[in-house]
Amino acid sequence: MAARPYWSGTIRMSLVSLPVHMYSALESGRRIQFHQIYRPTGERVRQKLVAGEVEVERDEIIKGFEYAKNEYVLFEPDEINELKIPSSKHFEIVRFVPYDSVDPIYYDTPYYLAPEAKSHQATFAVIRDSLREMKVMGLGQIVISGRERLCSVKPCGSGLLLETLHYEEEIRESDPYFSSIKSNAGNAEEVELAKELIKRKLGKFAPEDFHDRYYDAVKELVEARAEHRMARVERDKPAAKVVNLMDALRASLRDNAAANDSAEKPKAPTKRKKVG
Repeated sequence: MAARPYWSGTIRMSLVSLPVHMYSALESGRRIQFHQIYRPTGERVRQKLVAGEVEVERDEIIKGFEYAKNEYVLFEPDEINELKIPSSKHFEIVRFVPYDSVDPIYYDTPYYLAPEAKSHQATFAVIRDSLREMKVMGLGQIVISGRERLCSVKPCGSGLLLETLHYEEEIRESDPYFSSIKSNAGNAEEVELAKELIKRKLGKFAPEDFHDRYYDAVKELVEARAEHRMARVERDKPAAKVVNLMDALRASLRDNAAANDSAEKPKAPTKRKKVG
């Protein structure tokens, strides 16, 4: 069964229009969800919709914006859903910027973009390849999840990647958190040791090398409880006592060198059973 698009609309680049489907790039199925359970009976606790002490049905609910204490402007759900602005169904690219011109703090959620039909693949390829060759991404706005989002579009494999971006007013100022940090330069010798440690662990980003260990631990705990057995959960090793930063850096370099030497030692050949 084909995935259902999260959003469908048109990308506009000046006079060029490209109908696309947008799909979530994130896998939500790996989340372990717990329910609230009433301990005495083991039954699931469910929440009810109430207004004061009166239980209400969902079809009796409308939307309201609180403009003053307990004072609301009321809307029928369809009034909000039918609100149309140009970005409801169109993503107008208004600017092109280099890939690295957007600070990572602005990025939010990624989505895949694919052409709506085979007849649009030629236009899709032209936009994708021109962005890739110039190493730029397009910026614009679309309405998704009930709000207009600032978005970027750039090449991703044979397709396009749309990422929602935070608006400037959504990003907190860093001053309350960084203002007390001294701007003095670090100790030169300690910096050199830290740089050496960084060099020894330098490499390319390989996402397959990482996985959610907390998810694994919770999953094992759930399965063990269901099977009435003890969970095989790894425990954190106690941290080594650190006397000072210089000693810690030197010890880290020694440990790293030892680990590399162990990894480079040739393994004894595995004996194989003869066949036949």
